[in-house]
Amino acid sequence: MDGCDIAVVIVSWNVRDLLVQCLNSVYTALDIADLRGEVWVVDNASSDSSAETVRERSTATQVIASPANLGFAGGNNLAMSMLGFDGVAVPGIADGLRADLAHLALARKPLPRYVFLLNPDTVVRPAALGLMVQFMDHTDQAGVCGARLVYADGGFQHSAYRFPSLAQTFLDFWPVNWRLIESRLNGRYPRRWYERSEPFDIDHPLGATMFLRREAIEQTGGFDLDYDMYVEEIDWCMRIKRLGWSVYCVPRAEVIHYEGQSTRQVQPAMVVALWRSRYTLFDKWYSPLYRRAARNLVRAGMRSRIRQAEAKRRRGALDDQAAQALVDAYRQVIAM
Repeated sequence: MDGCDIAVVIVSWNVRDLLVQCLNSVYTALDIADLRGEVWVVDNASSDSSAETVRERSTATQVIASPANLGFAGGNNLAMSMLGFDGVAVPGIADGLRADLAHLALARKPLPRYVFLLNPDTVVRPAALGLMVQFMDHTDQAGVCGARLVYADGGFQHSAYRFPSLAQTFLDFWPVNWRLIESRLNGRYPRRWYERSEPFDIDHPLGATMFLRREAIEQTGGFDLDYDMYVEEIDWCMRIKRLGWSVYCVPRAEVIHYEGQSTRQVQPAMVVALWRSRYTLFDKWYSPLYRRAARNLVRAGMRSRIRQAEAKRRRGALDDQAAQALVDAYRQVIAM
C-alpha cells in the first residue's frame, strides 16, 4: 500500500494564533487539491497553550508537545523520525520523548511521497500544495522545491537564495547600494524570474517552505543537528545537491510569510545563534582561506555594529538595557 501524498510538518514556538491560521490554510489546500495528507505539529515548549489549542481545534492533527525547545532542526527531525524515516538524527531529549509518542507512529504506515516543512508564521494559498505536488511529480530530478513567499499585503519577498559567499557577508554589514543588495552578488535571484511564474533552479529555498521528495530525505537523513538555529536548510540543500538532486523555486505556489515571528522575540540571542550557525556551515563546507576571510569580515562588521548601538544609545534611540544586550551579543560573535 502506498503512503499518503504529503505529510506537512510545522515546528512552532509561542505563535499560537498564527499557528491556528496556518493549519486552517493547510487543510483547505489539501482539500482543494484532493491530496491524501497528514499534518504534524511539533510544539517547542511554548508557554501560550499552542499544543492544547491545536488538539482542541483539530483532532486530525498529530501534535508533539515537547517539554523542551528542540530547535527548528530537532523538531522537524523528530517529526520525520515519527513518520518512519530511518537515519534521521533527533536531539537527546527526543529519544525519551519518542517512547511516550509511540501512539503517534500510526502503526508504521508507508512513508509519504513528499514532506512539506512549513513555518507556523505562514498562510498557504489554496492552490499551493497541489501545484508543488504537480511540479515534483513531473520533475524527477527535483529533490526539493520551495514556494514563492509574499508579505501579508502581497508584496514581494525573496524566497530562494544562492549559497553564502564573501560578498554576501560583506553586504550584511555594509549595504553599499540597494541594487547590490537585490543582486545575484548578494545571493538573490532576479524578481523577473518570480514574475514569469515558471519554476527555476536555485541553490536553496528559505526554510519557511521546504517541500522534499521522500527519496531525498532517505538518502540524506534530514537536518544536521550541529545547527542550533538558522542555516540548517542551506546545509541540507548542499548535501542534497551533492547527491545529484536539483532544487527549485515554484513561483505559482504562493505562501504568505509573516517572517521571523518566533525569532524576533529574542533578538540579541538570535544574532549569536545566526553567526554560530554560519561559522558551523563555513567550517564544514568552505576552505580555510574562505573561513579566515569571513571571520575577519564578521569581526569588523560587529565592531561597526557596536559603534552604531552606542551611538543610538547616546541619541536615545535605544535604552541602556537594549543597547547593552546588543553590544554583548556582538562581542560574543567577535570572540567566536
